[in-house]
Amino acid sequence: MMSDDEGGRSGGGADRPAPAEERREVRSETEGPAPGEPESARTAGGAASAGADDFAGEAGTAGSAGDAAGSTGASEGDEGAKRKRRKRSSDGSSSFWRELPILIGVALVLALVIKSFVVQAFYIPSASMESTLQIGDRVLVNKLVYRMRDIERGDIVVFSGLDSWDPAVPGSEPANPVLRGLRSVGTAFGLVAGEKDYIKRVIGLPGDHVVCCEAATGRVTVNGIPLDETSYLYTDPDTGEQNVPSAMKFDVVVPPERLWVMGDHREVSWDSRGHQADSGSGTIPLKSVVGRAFVIIWPVSHWRVLEIPATFHQPGLGGTALSALPMTLGLAAATPVVWLRRRPRRRP
Repeated sequence: MMSDDEGGRSGGGADRPAPAEERREVRSETEGPAPGEPESARTAGGAASAGADDFAGEAGTAGSAGDAAGSTGASEGDEGAKRKRRKRSSDGSSSFWRELPILIGVALVLALVIKSFVVQAFYIPSASMESTLQIGDRVLVNKLVYRMRDIERGDIVVFSGLDSWDPAVPGSEPANPVLRGLRSVGTAFGLVAGEKDYIKRVIGLPGDHVVCCEAATGRVTVNGIPLDETSYLYTDPDTGEQNVPSAMKFDVVVPPERLWVMGDHREVSWDSRGHQADSGSGTIPLKSVVGRAFVIIWPVSHWRVLEIPATFHQPGLGGTALSALPMTLGLAAATPVVWLRRRPRRRP
């Protein structure tokens, strides 16, 4: 059992202050150095704290700079993309305007080639073919058809009156070269009527005997066969009266390589009947034919195909198309040759 003195000493040991080193370890940085602590310790501690603060500040600054740089880079990237898009757009627009004259030139060249060799539009300036063709109509004329077949009775043909008919209304070319060019373009596209071009219906072929009129019926006859022209002769919309086949008498044998042509509006048409005093006795040369009008394209309400009337298919008219016979025979002879060449050959 311990004595009171021993217990007092023991208790006093428990209350003894801790060494200075231990006190320094438990003090916080904000409290500063412990009493009696060397200044070097305080300086080292401050330096460490300042270094930590500086490092933290530098890290924060670096982070902010990185964020700013990233934001700037993204903004510059967006601006660059926008500039590229604007450049592409401007390049595309400028490229289109640079290519537009070329496209127009190519289109005009193709149109002129087609007009010269294949098909051409023509403007109807007069009433001579009413009611089949109205003033202001545009028709397409096939220039290749007569390379494949002969001209037939009932065809509506466009031809040049030069060297066969005198122009009904003498015309003169514009003195201004620009106006001449515009007129040529307008004529090529069927916007302006050609001064020397006529459009009529073929009534008589080379060698045909065309007479007006048959005593019993008052009809025009071709090789003794009367024509029923009621399907296309002009009828007055107000009175309902139809033109007579011809008020002018004629009796003509069509010379070789020539045609007898008439308009559907017989009362106003100045056709072969009115040109009998001209070269060819009113007939026109085959070589002057430009082509066959086969369709009305304008206005849309007048659109229709121009077919040969049934009266011209009467068997008694005769006039077999001989000029197309060589082409027909050539195609007939070529067909079996082509077929034999295309047959698959058997391998040995």
